[in-house]
Amino acid sequence: MGDAGQSVFLVDLPTADPDRNMVDRGGSLAEFIALPSIARLGWPDAVVEDWLFDHGAHEAFQVDYRDLDLSAITWTLEDVPAASLQVIRTGPSEQKFLESVAMHHFHYLGLRPAPIRDGWELKGTWMTAPLLLELKLLNRDEVGLRLVEGRMRIGILQGRLHTGFHVASTHKAWVGRGRADAS
Repeated sequence: MGDAGQSVFLVDLPTADPDRNMVDRGGSLAEFIALPSIARLGWPDAVVEDWLFDHGAHEAFQVDYRDLDLSAITWTLEDVPAASLQVIRTGPSEQKFLESVAMHHFHYLGLRPAPIRDGWELKGTWMTAPLLLELKLLNRDEVGLRLVEGRMRIGILQGRLHTGFHVASTHKAWVGRGRADAS
């Protein structure tokens, strides 16, 4: 939990606009990460950037994760089997988009810059690790993970697996677990 055991929710945090400038104060990613409310979480910079800085104000995240205590999460960079990612789901607000990307993966990959396309063709994986959450954090009795951010990456992977394109057997992903479970 945050300082003095206080819970922290998305609505409690400053947000950034799509131009990557902080709405609340104006500034850079480094300034955003240094804000006391963000720094207190103790999250890796890559996770802060991908979720809170780039997408913290995203309406679907506000809906799907409004009741999630962010201070209860610790993150580790892990190797996740492709088979687990083939069936992973995302929040209800974005599930149809994930399915659309998987169905039209060739199109969506074609929209990405050349280094990303080359990474898929040569290594069978992404350049930037997506963010996954342990389902237990979402007050579920289920075991497994949910995709938070990286819907296009996971959708491309799912589509490539389904159509027989080259995919690596494991992929790096940031995995959020409850602080007590992370050891």
